[in-house]
Amino acid sequence: MSTAEDLRRSPGLVPVAETMRTAERDAPAPPAFQPAPARAGAFWRLLRSEMGLTFRRPRNLAMLGVIGLVPVLIGVVVRLMGSDGAEGGAGGIISAMAGNGLVLAFASLFMLVPLLLPVVVAVVAGDSIAGEAGAGTLRYLLAAPAGRTRLLAVKYANAVVFAFAVTFGVAVVALIVGAILFPVGPVTLLSGTTVSYADGLVRVAVAAGYVTVGMAALAAVALALSTMTEVAIGAIAATLVLVIVTTVLRAIPQLDWLAPYLLPTRWTGFDGAMRDPIAWGDMTGGLLAFGAYIGIFCAIAWARFTGKDITS
Repeated sequence: MSTAEDLRRSPGLVPVAETMRTAERDAPAPPAFQPAPARAGAFWRLLRSEMGLTFRRPRNLAMLGVIGLVPVLIGVVVRLMGSDGAEGGAGGIISAMAGNGLVLAFASLFMLVPLLLPVVVAVVAGDSIAGEAGAGTLRYLLAAPAGRTRLLAVKYANAVVFAFAVTFGVAVVALIVGAILFPVGPVTLLSGTTVSYADGLVRVAVAAGYVTVGMAALAAVALALSTMTEVAIGAIAATLVLVIVTTVLRAIPQLDWLAPYLLPTRWTGFDGAMRDPIAWGDMTGGLLAFGAYIGIFCAIAWARFTGKDITS
């Protein structure tokens, strides 16, 4: 028996030449073109993970609970004021407007849109990038094959989903509370026309959708500010200061020319859903303004985030 045959039959003593020939024979030929891996699935997986973290965070759950209590408090107060025949205030407005519980959804949005809803959205959106940088986890997120643009898109989409959840959550809670505390039936609109309850529900959905887009515009502003700092509270506070300053500017008569360009001016435009016919022209103008804010500040956030050095 030859030496080569002994080596082939002895375990662990395979000649190097034969090993190389076997590896070359078994290795598949490299394809001429290797397609890029699918990225859509990775985006949705990352978004689901981000949403899970957002909706499980105790701070966010507490904010949702507080916002959900507002329609309950308004409904109880209006019920008590209405039973006493009080004039003016929320009870008189709601009694004159409709006289049934569906209008509680509109009243709750009117109460929450000027400040409380912006606070909730600013907290989530302002914490999106700056919070990761402050916690030292942003580098690890970017180390994964996600990419800065995709990560930024996921953070913004998560803030928009949260704004949608809190806005429609308020509307649903208000409808339930209104049905319990007040009569349910045809709805009298601001224009004096009476519509069916089903039509009123559609108008509530239109109003909530309009408010959601308005909060999405604010989320874009907060996201842009979040890319400029590593302190989440700084981005949140800056967003709220901008809301307060623009609200004050709206109250100055000499600056009436500036009011149409300020974001808070458009937030209450959902009252067009309470008119007959629906004031689509005014609401479309508001939606276009929201779209402009979203486009401008998302572009600012992208330019800042994709060009900055990540140190934490």
